Amino acid sequence: MNLNATLFAQLIVFFVLAWVTMKFVWPPIVKALDERAKKIADGLAAADKAKTDLALAEKKVAEELRKARESGAELRSGAEKQAAKLVEEARAEAARIVSAAREAAETEAAAATQRAKESLREHVAQLAVAGAEKILRKEINAQAHADLLAQLKSEL
Repeated sequence: MNLNATLFAQLIVFFVLAWVTMKFVWPPIVKALDERAKKIADGLAAADKAKTDLALAEKKVAEELRKARESGAELRSGAEKQAAKLVEEARAEAARIVSAAREAAETEAAAATQRAKESLREHVAQLAVAGAEKILRKEINAQAHADLLAQLKSEL
């Protein structure tokens, strides 16, 4: 064989092989590479979107946390005000009860003093009558005796 014919045959086989590869083999490979590139691009876009969503979620969480803290502070201050109000009402109620108890004790003391005075008057009147009886050693009229005792009671 001739070197030129071999070279020419190899050239024809090479071009046929190149054409078959470009026509039947190369398009599925390019298609697979394009799909893979698209999947990678979609994945990167999804990652970027996830980053922005995460940043938005973090901002939202920070805002909700701030609102919750403010709400908690408001609730705490309201509870403190209510507790102070209840303490003040309890103090006022205790003062009222103490005042009422003091008044009742003063009234009871005044009544006890009055009863003691009456008892003392009665006792003094009996002593006076007994003393007068001993001094006079005579019998006194019962009506005059009662009048005398009433007069002594009123004077004391």
